[in-house]
Amino acid sequence: MASLTAARAAHHPSDDRARYDRATADLDAPFAIVDLDAFRANAADLVRRAGGTPIRVASKSVRCLPLLREVLAADGFAGVMAFTLPEALWLAAEGVEDVLVAYPSTDREAYARLAADPVAAARVTVMVDDVAQLDYIDRVRGDGTERIRVCVDIDCSWQVFGGRIRVGAHRSPLHTPEQVADVAEQVAKRPQFHLVGLMAYEAQIAGVGDAPHGRALYGRAIRFMQARAGAELAARRADIVRAVRAVADLEFVNGGGTGSVERTAAEACITEVAAGSGLFQPRLFDDYTSFRGRPAALFALPVVRRPGVGWVSVLGGGYPASGAAGRDRLPQPYLPQGLAYDPQEGAGEVQTPLRGSAADDLLIGDRVWFRHAKAGELCERFDALHLVEGDRVVGTVPTYRGEGHTFL
Repeated sequence: MASLTAARAAHHPSDDRARYDRATADLDAPFAIVDLDAFRANAADLVRRAGGTPIRVASKSVRCLPLLREVLAADGFAGVMAFTLPEALWLAAEGVEDVLVAYPSTDREAYARLAADPVAAARVTVMVDDVAQLDYIDRVRGDGTERIRVCVDIDCSWQVFGGRIRVGAHRSPLHTPEQVADVAEQVAKRPQFHLVGLMAYEAQIAGVGDAPHGRALYGRAIRFMQARAGAELAARRADIVRAVRAVADLEFVNGGGTGSVERTAAEACITEVAAGSGLFQPRLFDDYTSFRGRPAALFALPVVRRPGVGWVSVLGGGYPASGAAGRDRLPQPYLPQGLAYDPQEGAGEVQTPLRGSAADDLLIGDRVWFRHAKAGELCERFDALHLVEGDRVVGTVPTYRGEGHTFL
């Protein structure tokens, strides 16, 4: 721990700013980069935290096929968790051999393609949490005869006082072992489907930082909630897995996310964990006690105006993250340090004013480096990622958008 602390102390963001400016001196902003050293260090840390449990990469947090391929080639990673069925079919056609679609789909054309393509049907697993979804797939699958691989999603919310208090994402309606087993039995009865997995994502643990900056009491409350919710879920998840294994021979039981890798991997019933945001380390993932990643994905905006002392304006910047609207969903002015939004304007559609002592040292054409609040959503704004090693750009790779895909 002492050496880790010393290493962090020796690393200063201003050093990164100088590196990034040198590496991209020939590029015209706006553009986005991935610091490969940070990206690879974050990947290695996820593997360490997983303790030997395979990690399925959440593609929504990367949205760049070359980077997904790099991660999948590393020890400790296996398979992709996609966010739409058309995306999964594209990844399968590009050679990814194990793709789990994390959310139910109603894409009729995609289901028809899946049912007609033996390669895709062997590589892609779809998500359900309702018998009505099975009926829907049957109606739209067309004349395809391939058996469709199915995973059942489990509600991981923490419910107390008879469900009157509920903490967690509103996802699957299947909360109890009996409810999950009932749907599993319906899948198993239909020869056109093959039940292969369970998914259980604990959003209230994996996606909620337990050490919010400047809010010590709130952090303590979050840690209390997460400890209780985690204990309840571990017991219930084990019961669910036992109930479903009596129905089908499962290939995998998926759980967790970047914020709960070690906690989830420690459960005996878990065969794989999911993670993706920890590779890019967006700013919403800074507030955890269990890990500290290195910012790996950033975007640069050029200074185009100097409205007055202590102010600059940069081009663009209105790239808010999904989720409940709030200041924490805005990109973070990261480098140089000491810049902040005008609270009356925030991040603008075509220009963003920034204030702070650092503004007076910035000239027209200088870059301000930002971190997105979330990970992969950055890639919906840029068609390429410039890959930085040290103080050089060593390659440029397309994002999903750069490959002509907007899956959602």
